[in-house]
Amino acid sequence: MQELSLNILDVAQNSVRAGATLIEISTLESTADHRLTVTIADNGCGMTEQQVQQVTDPFFTSRTTRKVGLGVPLFKMMSELTGGSFQITSQVGQGTTVQAVFCTDSIDCLPLGNMTDTIFSLVTMNCTIDFVYRDRLDEREFVFDTREIREILGEVPFNTPEIATFLREYLQENSIRIHDN
Repeated sequence: MQELSLNILDVAQNSVRAGATLIEISTLESTADHRLTVTIADNGCGMTEQQVQQVTDPFFTSRTTRKVGLGVPLFKMMSELTGGSFQITSQVGQGTTVQAVFCTDSIDCLPLGNMTDTIFSLVTMNCTIDFVYRDRLDEREFVFDTREIREILGEVPFNTPEIATFLREYLQENSIRIHDN
């Protein structure tokens, strides 16, 4: 993968498959510390201790449609290549949290990429799941919470063309506000 946002999309899709009703994604960057911390937390079915230990093995997957699972192992490898760290915590019936820390001053650190498209895709393709996206760069922060939008819209799905257009523009405007100052 050429950018971290694609890994984030892949790991968040694991949360969708785990039956999560709430997925929280945060990208917290400190330019002074040269650190980017990416966290994906869900309230899905969770994993056993044995599954947590195996999930970073590329030849382990709980899916029956293929014999390998590269998303989490690649995410781990990319964070550790930069001198960062990787951690998974999970509890059966409670959910899973994946956290990757990247040293942004490392030559091996991939760009974060297009988080607008990642969040937009997750929200509009999984209309019954709630997402909270927290994007922080130093002191500037943007929080996007589908529960707040759902309160306003009622039963109107996020993939309705007018709503989808609004969501994309809202995400783009706030990304620019955070990252282009």
